[in-house]
Amino acid sequence: MNKEQMSLLLGCGVRFFLSAALTGSTVAGGYQPFALGFAAAAGTGAAGGAALAGCLTGAALFLEFADALRFLAAAVLIFAAATAFEGTRPAKSPLFTPVLSVFLFLCVHFIYLFQSFRFWDNLFPCLAAAALTGVSARLYTLLLRQEGNRQLTLLYVSVTLLTSVAGLALPGGISPGRAAVCCLLLYTAYQQGMGIGAAAGICTGLAMDLCSGADTLFYAAAYGLSGLLAGLRSRCGRGSAAALTALAALLLSAIWQDTPSLLAETLLGCTVFLFLPGKLFSGKRVQEKEDVTLLDRLRLQLKESSAALRDLYDSFSRNSAPTENPAIIFDRAAEATCRGCALCDLCWQKEYTSTFNAMNDATPFLLERGRALPKDFPPHFSSRCIHFPELLTSINGELSAFLLRRQYRLQMEETRRSAQGQYAQLSDLLASTASHLGQAAPAFGTAPSWRVGAVLSPKEGESVSGDSISSFETTQGRFCMLLSDGMGTGEAARRESSMTLRLMERFLKAGIDPEAALKTLNSALSLRSSDTGSFTTIDLFLLEGDQGAVYKYGAAPSYVKRGGRVQRITGGCLPAGLHTQPAPPDSSHFPLEDGCFVVQISDGVADAGHDEWLLNLLAGFPGSDPQLLANAIVAQVRKQGQMSDDCAVQVLYLCSAGEKKEV
Repeated sequence: MNKEQMSLLLGCGVRFFLSAALTGSTVAGGYQPFALGFAAAAGTGAAGGAALAGCLTGAALFLEFADALRFLAAAVLIFAAATAFEGTRPAKSPLFTPVLSVFLFLCVHFIYLFQSFRFWDNLFPCLAAAALTGVSARLYTLLLRQEGNRQLTLLYVSVTLLTSVAGLALPGGISPGRAAVCCLLLYTAYQQGMGIGAAAGICTGLAMDLCSGADTLFYAAAYGLSGLLAGLRSRCGRGSAAALTALAALLLSAIWQDTPSLLAETLLGCTVFLFLPGKLFSGKRVQEKEDVTLLDRLRLQLKESSAALRDLYDSFSRNSAPTENPAIIFDRAAEATCRGCALCDLCWQKEYTSTFNAMNDATPFLLERGRALPKDFPPHFSSRCIHFPELLTSINGELSAFLLRRQYRLQMEETRRSAQGQYAQLSDLLASTASHLGQAAPAFGTAPSWRVGAVLSPKEGESVSGDSISSFETTQGRFCMLLSDGMGTGEAARRESSMTLRLMERFLKAGIDPEAALKTLNSALSLRSSDTGSFTTIDLFLLEGDQGAVYKYGAAPSYVKRGGRVQRITGGCLPAGLHTQPAPPDSSHFPLEDGCFVVQISDGVADAGHDEWLLNLLAGFPGSDPQLLANAIVAQVRKQGQMSDDCAVQVLYLCSAGEKKEV
């Protein structure tokens, strides 16, 4: 049994036992409004069925046959009506369940009321029980849905349950049930204050008066005054609230001298109240709430938002639309043309296999050409069909509609994938932000010194380079180098590449994880490329302490020079903006040491298949000036006559001890 089934079984069990116990709470006139209200609140399905079974069990245990019959009739009607109206618009109203339970209660009990010889004497108890049924249905619904003031709804449930045992008394006439009610009332008034304490006390007392069958409002007055005084002293200690409650009981016992047990029951309830654990009271809860800082709540909210976006992303994958079968073209064309044909039975019944094969063989030609021609169909079929021109026209009409629908679905699928990717990237972005929220900047050890050199050279005949470069240090202690190559050359390419670097720089300076930032930017550029048709490469180098990392979207190789050894770092991802689905960047991580060079280039300088000259140049470079190395690389490109594209070179040199850091 899994967790969900266990939870359902437990919920049904609770509803069964509560409805059975509440059946024992009988008010004046022999009515059971609390059990009927709970059955209405339990709803339909297995939970409602369990509550109905509890009513049946309680009726067998507590009620006479005549009372049980009318009680069960009302319970069954309430369950049946709730099932019939389930899912309808009226059933969504918060007043639907209370009004329905009151109406059906009166429908059943008025039949018995009209048959009695004391209609007017029994009318008020019946109306009072009906009102209690509606109130119970509303309050029990709030409790089961965990809405509203939970403490008050729990008090109501406890009081209605305790009324079933209020008649049981110890020697001396003391009722443990009424003592427990007094303790609960005192606790509620102490927690909620004077107004709610008095209201809760009056309502509790009225329920107790109705259940006892008394013709006075003794308990309503007693509990109302007790709740008022206990709430009045809610800011003081528990002792003063208990003392005032006992004083109210003493006062009322002196006025109503035929109720000697009230004072003893109140004293017993006050004693239990004084020994309740301190963690049950608001001071402890308030302190616990204060311990949850604003930062913790913000982190939790970001994590929940991230989880919601991730669920939304997953829902796209579960609801992909099925592909339409091309056979529908012939089905619809035959429906329009062949239905009234004299040879319909011959073609579509006796010669069905031959007709099906003819249509199936013609399908590839139709889809490839976008139009059906007579030669696409075998002669045995086209010569037999007496309405072949009309059929061909109908097939072409359905084919056009089919191709339009397929094109529309492909466009919608592309839009769906783009939206899906955006939700995934936003989820990763929020999760990354939440995980780093409030954390101190990571300690990378002793930060190395560095120098940076860079060269931008436009294509021959252009005044502006379409490549862009950037280098900066974040507040988290990372040093970043960025290089972007825009599609094409000139000013348009420069705008695209510089915009890409500007956005990426903002993400990294905000402390967002590099991979999450790159995937988010890639998804955004994919949406932009659908309008502009452009794309850009992204080459990111990160220096964290003595560790280096390279991330690439379609970028040219990067190189790490350690003395006379040179390491080439490549990637296979497409440029940013060309991915139809969320795709992570190519990434490489490696250690660095003093005296290392890290070189970024654009594809106008070299690519992985034609970079032997660059590897030799890097391996033989003797100096430590990154600007000289960048100049030497571009000079070699010009010397080879390869300035057919924009060139960008950015070089990082990790200084040895004592060397000066420059950017």
